[in-house]
Formats: sequence, C-alpha cells, structure tokens
Amino acid sequence: MKYQIVIAGFGGQGVVFLVKVLAICAGNRDIPFLGTENHGMSQRGGSVSCDIKVGDFTNPVIDKNQADLMIALERNEGLRNVAFLKLDGTIVTNAKDKDTYPELPFKGFAKIDAFKKAENGEFPIQGLNVYMLGFALIHDKNFPFSIQEVKDAITQMNAKVAEQNIKILDQAMKDAEEQK
Repeated sequence: MKYQIVIAGFGGQGVVFLVKVLAICAGNRDIPFLGTENHGMSQRGGSVSCDIKVGDFTNPVIDKNQADLMIALERNEGLRNVAFLKLDGTIVTNAKDKDTYPELPFKGFAKIDAFKKAENGEFPIQGLNVYMLGFALIHDKNFPFSIQEVKDAITQMNAKVAEQNIKILDQAMKDAEEQK
C-alpha cells in the first residue's frame, strides 16, 4: 500500500492531532508511516499543513501532484495546498455554502460548511478536525484505513475524549452519506 495525504488548516484546528491518529492506525497494522508537520505560525493562528505517507516511502515530504487525498480544515488553506493533490485525487474541504471554488480538475471533490454546523451546536468546534476526517472517510473510497481502525486510533490517542470524538466522526459520516 502507498497512500499520501495532505491535511491543511490553521493553528488550533487540530491538524497535528489527525496526523497522530493516522499514525496510530498505521502502527496498529504494522504499516510504515511518515508524517511531517509544518506549523511555523500555528500558535498565532497561522497556516498549518501536514504531509502523511502511508506505506514504503523514504522521504516524508509530498511533492506537487502526488497526494491521493487532501483534507482542508479551512477553505483558503485548502486552496493554498491544492497543488500537491493528484488529478485523480480527492479533496474534502470545510467551506461555506456560498463559497465558490475555482473549477478544479480533481476526480473527487466534496465540501461541507463544518464551521456552520459547529456554530449551530451540532458538534463542539474543537471536533472540527475529527468531523472533517469522518467526512473524508465517506468521500474517499481509497482511504487506507477502515472506520473501525480510525475509531480505535481515536480511542488510543485520548481515551478521555474518545466517546465525544467518535460521536463527531459518526455525525460527519452520516452527513457525508446524506450529501452524496
């Protein structure tokens, strides 16, 4: 298996948390995993992006046109990192309904206004990252881990908030199925 993911957001959104969850998924199956964290201004709400490579890779950095999936926790950060996605890749993005994206040539594209859902009390804003991961699980048929593997990793990552995060993940998957 070889699979590459870019997660893009800004400081405080939990980009690094998702890298750790996916690392646990890989570790639980003894699959090689490389991840990078680019978070220079993260403490001040600046850009944060992480590259994740699942499989037998030697370099953790994803080159342009190589990612299979991009999870954009915020619209502009997704657009800023879109050059890393393969043409047959999938992008899932958190964007307002009124936001328009330029025409993108990618095979898979899904958008949801996760900020609005959090503002409406559908889930706590701290769970935005997990919500977008759940959204990606449904929209990317090639995702390298099963739903159960992701849930197990969330529990291993932080058992204290696992129940809440799994509820958020389930809600996101339900919303994604309804959107299809």
